[in-house]
Amino acid sequence: MYFFISQLSISDILLTTDIVPNLLHILLNNGASISFIDCITQFYFFAATESFECFLLTLMSYDRYVAICNPLHYTSIMTSGHCVILTIICWFLGISSVLLYIITIAKLNFCGPNIIDHVFCDLIPLLELPCSDTFFIHLEMYLLSVLTVFIPTTIIVVSYTYIVKSVLRIPSSLGRQKAFSTCSSHLIVVSIFYWTMFSVYVAPTKGLTLSVSKILSLLYTVFTPFINPIIYSLRNKDIWKAVQGTSHKFVIQNTVFS
Repeated sequence: MYFFISQLSISDILLTTDIVPNLLHILLNNGASISFIDCITQFYFFAATESFECFLLTLMSYDRYVAICNPLHYTSIMTSGHCVILTIICWFLGISSVLLYIITIAKLNFCGPNIIDHVFCDLIPLLELPCSDTFFIHLEMYLLSVLTVFIPTTIIVVSYTYIVKSVLRIPSSLGRQKAFSTCSSHLIVVSIFYWTMFSVYVAPTKGLTLSVSKILSLLYTVFTPFINPIIYSLRNKDIWKAVQGTSHKFVIQNTVFS
């Protein structure tokens, strides 16, 4: 679990590094210019990290499923080697799944307006600029959404269905509470992440104003990476013990030196 959380942290750092510096520059200067190559590069790293996070959250749900539904075999199934291999597969799928998509966008003919009414190079405002037909782009978008959104969502829902069934079979209320607490942090992160993703890319966007679309985009590019460490820290007793131990050592050292 801690290894997967570390990978989630790396993904969040990459995402915010890709989006936030240029975002602050745009807000401070009331707009900014960006080259076409930089725009495509920003969108690629953004899409790759988001795709990786979709796969990683799915992997973390499977990890919770094995821990709760098959606890006696957990150490033999989710070994360190298996976790590393599965994470590498998630990174590979996240990086490669959007590569063909990016190449197709780069080959479009952008001969019309060159102003993106957004805070970063996102997909929907970017596809409003080209003069050439974007049918294949939208087709690839729907196919990619099946791989990165619908299939992971289905796996997560199925995993938590079996988890809930297993937890409800636990006779003691303390045991049920402990089992649910191990999944609550991950479930909160998944709910926030996928709700914003569905709102922007899957649900119909014609009813969304530009301001609402920008706010929803900021939720999964800025707010979610910011809130993830807080959620896992508040719900994790081991992290609290580590913080308390570090604080205790700090207090002792200050007392000795003073």
